[in-house]
Amino acid sequence: MEYAFRPIGVIHTPFKEKEDMPIQGGLFPETKGTVEVYPEYSEGLLDLDGFSHIILLFVFHKSRGHDLRAVPFVDDKEHGVFAIRSPRRPNPIGLTTVKLESVEGGILKVRGVDMLDGTPLLDIKPHVPQLDCVKHAKVGWLEGKSLNLKSDDRFSKND
Repeated sequence: MEYAFRPIGVIHTPFKEKEDMPIQGGLFPETKGTVEVYPEYSEGLLDLDGFSHIILLFVFHKSRGHDLRAVPFVDDKEHGVFAIRSPRRPNPIGLTTVKLESVEGGILKVRGVDMLDGTPLLDIKPHVPQLDCVKHAKVGWLEGKSLNLKSDDRFSKND
């Protein structure tokens, strides 16, 4: 079975190139962006402004192809794509939790973005700490790793 998704909006960020952008938005929580929700979906924003954080689901629209194994930014060893956060995935879907600053019509002002300018938005979900944070979660191969803060060109092949 196949699924087709239609963007509900577009994400605007200061990042024009894949290199040197944050590998996760939480590492640069002050980086501002805007989320433009298309008018036909803006009614769905009702009551979103009461949340401090939201989860954005989006398409890695500049990523072509996928790798089932790759070397992530924070390691020098290869890992399976489902054990890393590579944009080169069988289904190029990304997610980031951002701080919601304001809702003005169909425009959301957010902080903590880590996606390219012009990224297609697939969905928005409210962040609910009691549901979205797992206490005492294990981090597998990431245990003891220090996070690299910016991306490089390792996932740009075939683009």
